[in-house]
Formats: sequence, structure tokens, C-alpha cells
Amino acid sequence: MAVEEIEQNPAPEGEDESRTDGLSMVVFSGDLDKVLAAFIIANGAAAMDTPVTMFFTFWGLNVLRRPEPVKVKKSLVESMFGWMMPRGAGKLKLSKMNMGGMGTMMMKQVMAQKNVYSLPKLMETAREQGVKLVVCTMSMDVMGIKPEELIEGVEYGGVASFLAAADESKTTLFI
Repeated sequence: MAVEEIEQNPAPEGEDESRTDGLSMVVFSGDLDKVLAAFIIANGAAAMDTPVTMFFTFWGLNVLRRPEPVKVKKSLVESMFGWMMPRGAGKLKLSKMNMGGMGTMMMKQVMAQKNVYSLPKLMETAREQGVKLVVCTMSMDVMGIKPEELIEGVEYGGVASFLAAADESKTTLFI
């Protein structure tokens, strides 16, 4: 058979040629253990040259808050949300066995002893590897979080931003 006679096989039925091998995830939780898992997965995928988009919504926004207070104009309810929620990666607590903060402290200690990156280091590494951190603007509005209160290097988007990333991904996770 001559080379000219070989037909290119079209994509199998139901397969979309525009799909990539990307990973997209919704980070809904603000629990330390769950956010650690999300960033470990994101870093692993990015190390394998997989495009990663993390979409932070509701309680997941707290991991992206600056650790220091930022003076911004807020309503009373928005201010109350801000006071009640943890400010940044260093303030997140375990979902189980927190024991008034003792469990969280022990987990961080064991991670350091075992040379496991801390959450702030995992976040830094993810950004260095090109992981996209997208903040849900609707959740920001609902929870009274202003852009000035978030760390640098994040992108802003709505659910359509996440759905577009998910549409181009091979894997989508909800954490």
C-alpha cells in the first residue's frame, strides 16, 4: 500500500480532539488536610507537564487570603465573615482530630520531620510550576473578600472559567 493511500483515522466516535491531558479541580474546602492533598496532586501533575487549574470557591478562598490584615472598606456582615474565617494557609485547621489546634500543630511537626513540604511551600512550588490559581468572584462577593486581601499571582473568574478549564481537562476533581 502506497503512503498516499493511507487514510488518517479520525478520532473515535465521541472523542473530542480539542481535549488535552489537563487537570482541573475545585477547591471548596478550607481544611488543611484537604488543601494539602489538592496542592500535592497539583504539584505532582504539574511535575508531569500536565496543565493544572485550581478553582478556589467558598471555604477554599481562605487558603489564598493574605496572612496579615488588609484595610479595605467592608459592610458589617463582610467584616464579620473576615473575622470568623482563617486568614491564609498558615491558619487552616485539620478536618479531623484538630483537638483545639493540637492536632494541626502535631501534623505540621510530623510533616517537617518527614521533610514533607508545608502548605505555603507547596503553594509556592505550584505557582513556580505554572499551576493556575483561579478565585471564584461570586464566592468573593458572597463572603466579602476583596482582591486586596488575596495573595499575589491569582486569577479571577466565575464558574464559566472553571467549566472552560474542566472542558479541556482529562481529569476533574472536587476537593
